[in-house]
Amino acid sequence: MRHPQPRPGRFRTPAILAAILLANPAPGQATPAKITQLSLEQLLETEVTSVSKKSEPLATAASAVFVINQEDIRRSGATSIPEVLRMAPGLQVARIDANKWAITSRGFNAFSANKLLVLMDGRTLYNPLFSGVLWDTQDTVLEDIERIEVIRGPGASLWGANAVNGVINIITKHSADTQGGLLTAGTGSEEQGFGSVRHGAKINDHTTYRVYGKTFSRDDLELADGNEASDDWYQWRGGFRVDSKTPDSPYSFTIQGGGYNGYSDATTNIPSTTPPFSTDIYNPSNVRGADLLTRLTRKGKDDSEMSLQAYYDRERSNDRVLGDDRSTADIEFQHRFQATSKQELTWGLGFRYTHDVLENSRTISFDPAGTSDVLLSAFIQDEITLVDDLFRLTLGSKFEHNDFTGYEVQPSGRLLFTPHKHHTFWTAVSQAVRTPSQADRDVRISSSIVPSEYLSLPPGDLAEITISGNKEFESEKLTAYEIGYRTRVHEKLAFDLTAFLNDYSRLRTIPLAGGTFSFTGDPALPYRFDYKDGNTMAGNTHGFELVADANPLEWWRLQLAYTFLRMDLRESRPGPAGKRGCRRGKPPQPDLAAIHDEPEPQRHPGHLAAVCGQSAHLWHRQLCGARRPDRLAGSAGSGTRPGGPESAR
Repeated sequence: MRHPQPRPGRFRTPAILAAILLANPAPGQATPAKITQLSLEQLLETEVTSVSKKSEPLATAASAVFVINQEDIRRSGATSIPEVLRMAPGLQVARIDANKWAITSRGFNAFSANKLLVLMDGRTLYNPLFSGVLWDTQDTVLEDIERIEVIRGPGASLWGANAVNGVINIITKHSADTQGGLLTAGTGSEEQGFGSVRHGAKINDHTTYRVYGKTFSRDDLELADGNEASDDWYQWRGGFRVDSKTPDSPYSFTIQGGGYNGYSDATTNIPSTTPPFSTDIYNPSNVRGADLLTRLTRKGKDDSEMSLQAYYDRERSNDRVLGDDRSTADIEFQHRFQATSKQELTWGLGFRYTHDVLENSRTISFDPAGTSDVLLSAFIQDEITLVDDLFRLTLGSKFEHNDFTGYEVQPSGRLLFTPHKHHTFWTAVSQAVRTPSQADRDVRISSSIVPSEYLSLPPGDLAEITISGNKEFESEKLTAYEIGYRTRVHEKLAFDLTAFLNDYSRLRTIPLAGGTFSFTGDPALPYRFDYKDGNTMAGNTHGFELVADANPLEWWRLQLAYTFLRMDLRESRPGPAGKRGCRRGKPPQPDLAAIHDEPEPQRHPGHLAAVCGQSAHLWHRQLCGARRPDRLAGSAGSGTRPGGPESAR
C-alpha cells in the first residue's frame, strides 16, 4: 500500500492570531444585515431551505430545525466545521482524537455514525463504504459559509436513505457576496498554523466568481499519561465558485469545485500471533480528493421553479490497514409549482453512480474489493393549505432503488397549526431507512487472536476471531413521531420545544453468540470463529429538546439549549443464521464479551441496552454596540478548541 510522504514543517512562531481584511465589498454591493442587529422576530423569519426543498421562514417550518449563521460562526472562535456544529442543540459532537470526530443527532453516536445525512451546497457527503461521514475531509473557508441548517429528525421523504435521525445542510455564500479579498492567518499551541486566502471579483455585469485556498497544521493531543497521542494533522485545499444571472432571464447558473490533500498520524492496534497477541502500529494516512458541481435554475413568474444539478466527486484515502479510491457521479432534477390555489407540488428525480476500488490488508478486507453501484430515486411532496394562515398539511414520499435491498419507500406527513403569528404548533409522522453499506455486507475484520485453550480447544494453537459482513443484511428502519411548539413570548424572548419518539427495527448488531467455527488449514492460525453482523436489534428512543433565545439588552444575546434522550434497545431475534452455538457441532461457542474480558452488565431477559442521557448548553454573546466595526481587525486566543479536545454534547 502507498504511504504518506513526509509532511511540510509545522508553523512554530510565537504569535497567537492575526486576521486581516484585504478589501471591502465592491462598491454598490448590498451588505447583508448583521445578525446582531436583528430582532428575535427577524431571526425567526430567517429563510431555510432544507425542510421542504424550498425557501420558507424558520418560524413556520414544520420540523425541528436550527440555523447557525455566519455571525455565529465568526464569534464562536471555531476553526473547523465539527467545532461549529457544537452550537446546534440536539447534536452529539465528540472529538475522538486530533483529526477524527463522531457526530450524530438523537443517539447512536460513533466514529462510524450512519444515521445522519450531511450535504454541502447540495452535494452529499455520505460515504457508502460505511454509511457515514469522514469529517476530516469536510472543510471550506469558514468565512464563506452563509449558514448551516440542522434538522433534528428524519428527512428521508425528501433527501432519501440515511437521513434517518437528521440532516445537516452546509450552504456557502453566493460569489456576489464575497467580492474583494480576504486573508486570515494564525498560530497557537494546538493550532500550530492555519490560514486562508480568498479573492472575489466580477467577470461581467451579471457574473461573479471567487477563488480560495486554505491550509492548517494541528498538533498531537495529549494522552492521560502525558505522552503525545501521535495524531497530528496537516491539510490544504483550494476551490472556486462562479455564479451568473442575467436580470432579464429566468435562468441562473452556478459552477463550483475544489480539491484537497492532507496527512494525519494515528496509532492502530491490530491482532498479532505473538504474545500478548496484539500490537500497536504507527498508521499514518493520506486523504485527497476533488469535486465539481454545476446547477441550472429556472424561476417562473408564477413562483414555480425548476433546477437541474449534477456533480462529480473523487476521493481517496489510504493507510496501512485499508485504502479506498472512490468516484461518484450524481444528477438530480427538481420541479416546484402551484397545482391549485391551495396546493403546491414539488417532485424530483435522481441518479447516482458510485465506483470504488479498495486496497485490503490482513486486518481489514472486503470481498469483492471493488464495486459499482447505482441508486435511482424519485420524490413527491404535496403542500396543502387546509385553512389560510391556520392549518397546513404536507404529505410526501421518497422512492429509491439500490443494488443492496432493491426498492425502498420513505413516506412522511406533517401538520402545521399557526393560531397566532407568534405561536406555531407542528406534528409529524415519518418513516426512514438506513440502507446497507459495503461494510455491512462485504467486510471481514480480524478482531483478535487468542490461545486455543481459551476456547476449550486443544492447547498450543491459536484461534482467530473475525467479524464479517452479511450478504442478507437488510435496511435499518425507523418510524418517527414528533411534535413541536415554537413561540416568541416577548420581543426579547423566544422558545422552541420538540418532543419525539423513534421506533427502530432491524438495527445492525454483531451477536455475541451464533458464530461459525472452522478449520483454516493455516498452521499459524488453525482455528477460526467468524461472527456475522445482522439485523437483530430493535427498540425505541424518546426525549425532548428545548431551545431558548433571549436578547435582554441591545448588546447582549443568550441562547440556552437542553436535550433529554433515552434509548431502550433490545434483541429482537437470534443471529442472522437463526441459530445459537456452533453450526458444525464443534467445541462450545465462545462469548466475545468473555474473550475481551468485558463484564456482563445486569439486564432483563432479551434486553441489550437502556441508556439515558442529558445535555445542556449555553451560548453567551456580549456585543459591542451599534458602533462595533464590521469585522475585527485582530483578535487573540489561546489556540484551545471550543469544548476541549475530548468533550462531547
